[in-house]
Amino acid sequence: MSKSYKSGFAAIIGMPNVGKSTLLNKIAGQKVAIVSPKPQTTRNKILAIHTTDSYQVVFTDTPGIHRPRTKLGEYMVKVAKESMSETDILIFVVDATRKMSEMEKEIAENIGRIGLPAILVINKADAVKKELLLPIIAEYASLHAFDAVLPISAKMGDGIDLLMNEIEKYLEEGPQFYYEDMVTDQPEKQIAAEIIREKLLRLLDQEVPHGIAVEIESMKEKETITDIHAVIYCEKASHKGIIIGKNGEMLKKIGRYARADIEEMLDKQVYLELWVRVKDDWRNSERMMKNFGYDSKM
Repeated sequence: MSKSYKSGFAAIIGMPNVGKSTLLNKIAGQKVAIVSPKPQTTRNKILAIHTTDSYQVVFTDTPGIHRPRTKLGEYMVKVAKESMSETDILIFVVDATRKMSEMEKEIAENIGRIGLPAILVINKADAVKKELLLPIIAEYASLHAFDAVLPISAKMGDGIDLLMNEIEKYLEEGPQFYYEDMVTDQPEKQIAAEIIREKLLRLLDQEVPHGIAVEIESMKEKETITDIHAVIYCEKASHKGIIIGKNGEMLKKIGRYARADIEEMLDKQVYLELWVRVKDDWRNSERMMKNFGYDSKM
């Protein structure tokens, strides 16, 4: 008799910029979520699918939970909180190099109320001395009786196997939800837009990236090349000048870096054309947010 198959859903939650997307990409084995040192990089719920011969876990990388200041911020927090109740296992990621915040205390309290199995993942454990990890673990353990506590380094991949072993314990007998060769449910067009936004986040000044959205106007597959035409939307005319840069140099740099990643994803040569347009205060416009794939009524 063949061994039963197990499956389930795991939500990766936590504050902005603690390494949730890095962890998701490491589990998936390729880039499915963009990563940058700036907070609130992830705006939507992103799926990564991890499949083995005996189980399948569908992970969601959620936007960081923060105090929202715009309709987009409200949408991001809503997505993150809804993900906590639409899953089987919670993976609460914290940063070993940062002090516990009031928001993290609130998250731990919410985990207690939801009543799901919860694993505390202490990321960037390689960046602190081992003797400092025990007080960190004790501090979080005082807030909630986590089912497991794992120090890891998502960037280095240390501890990922142990995390998967822990997650497997809480999976129940169930179907394979996605084909075994799928690593995400995102269409290539959406990933391409996010890759472009990642380069903007990495290359631009602090105040500019949060007011940026990227829309792929067309993506045409040809025999040897894929043609992509994308529009970068920003909220101010002054930001448009920063994005384009002197003699167009910044826009060329963004395009060059984005094209390299998109070519790696598609395993094909890419022609990428970028345009920049201004849309005032789009982050507070439900119509514009919906156009960019952030539907506040979802």
